[in-house]
Amino acid sequence: MTPLAVAQAALRHYPVDPSATLTMLNISENATYAVDDPVARRRTVLRVHRTGYHSLESIESELAWLDALRTDAGVRTPQVLPSVYGKRVVSIADGAAEPRRVVLFEHLPGTEPPDDDLERAFGVLGGLTARMHEHALRWRRPPRFTRFAWDYDGALGADARWGRWQDGMGVGPAERRLLGRLDATLRHRLEAFGTGPDRYGLIHADLRLANLLVDDSGTFVIDFDDCGLGWFLYDLGAALSFIEDDPRVPALIAAWVDGYRSERPLSAAEEAEIPTFVLMRRLLLVAWIGSHADTDLARGMGEQFTAGTCTLAERYLSDCLL
Repeated sequence: MTPLAVAQAALRHYPVDPSATLTMLNISENATYAVDDPVARRRTVLRVHRTGYHSLESIESELAWLDALRTDAGVRTPQVLPSVYGKRVVSIADGAAEPRRVVLFEHLPGTEPPDDDLERAFGVLGGLTARMHEHALRWRRPPRFTRFAWDYDGALGADARWGRWQDGMGVGPAERRLLGRLDATLRHRLEAFGTGPDRYGLIHADLRLANLLVDDSGTFVIDFDDCGLGWFLYDLGAALSFIEDDPRVPALIAAWVDGYRSERPLSAAEEAEIPTFVLMRRLLLVAWIGSHADTDLARGMGEQFTAGTCTLAERYLSDCLL
C-alpha cells in the first residue's frame, strides 16, 4: 500500500468524519498528512511511519518522552490523539511482513522562525535544547523504553542508520580519501570525548529551526521521530543541517551556546569540540542524501553538497593538526 492508502485506511480508526481530506505535508523517513475534518472543523496531523525504521515499542517510547517533556519540563510538544479504541499507535496491515504504524497528533499553531533574525532564533533554540537535555538526565524512563543510538556506529560506522557516506552523491576516489580521513578523525575525537552522563543521553537528534513552531503564545517543538541516545552536542550539529558552510555559522553557534548556558552548564572543553559534531552531522547528511536520492531535498543538494562537505572537511582537519 502507498503511504496515502495507509493514511486513508488509518482514518477509519479515529473519530474523524468520512468526509475528511488528507493533504501531504512532508515525506522523508515518514509520510505526514494534514487531516481536515469539515464536520468537526478541526485539523489534525497524521504520521505514517516508514516500514522497518521503528518498532512499536520504539514509537511508544518516543511518545512517552513527548508527554514527559510537556508535563515535567514545560517544553511544548504535540499531544497524541488516540484512536476510537484508545490506541496511541495504530497498526495497518498492508500485505508486508510488518504492519505500517500510524500516529495522529494535534495540529499546532505557529510557523517556523523567520530567517530575518536567525541569531535570536538560535538563542531560543539553545535554551530549549538545554531544558530538554536537563530533563533527559532526570527523567526515569518507563519500562521497555527503547530508542536507537546516534553513537559512532549508528551514525557513520557498522550500523549506519542512514546508509554509508561512501555511497553519497558525487563521492569519487578523491572524495573517498578525504572524507575517509575525516571519518577516522571524528571517530578518534568522539572516543576521546567520551559518553559520560553529562554529555551523552537522550536527544531530539533533529532539533532544527524547521522543527520549531512559533506563535504569539510561545514555541512548540515537533518531529521527535529521530530522537534517541547520543551526544548532547549532536543537537547543535543537527541545528546547522544544510547550512554548515554559511558565513553566519560562528554567530549562530555563539547565540546557541549563550542560550544553552542560560539553562544548563556547558564547559569550555565541550564548547571546543563543537566543530566535531557539526562535521559529524554533515558527513551523516552525505549518507542521507545518497540513501534518499528519490526525495526532492536530496536531489536539490546532490553532488554540490558532497563538494561543500569536502571543503569543510579540509578546514576541520587542518584545525585538528594545529
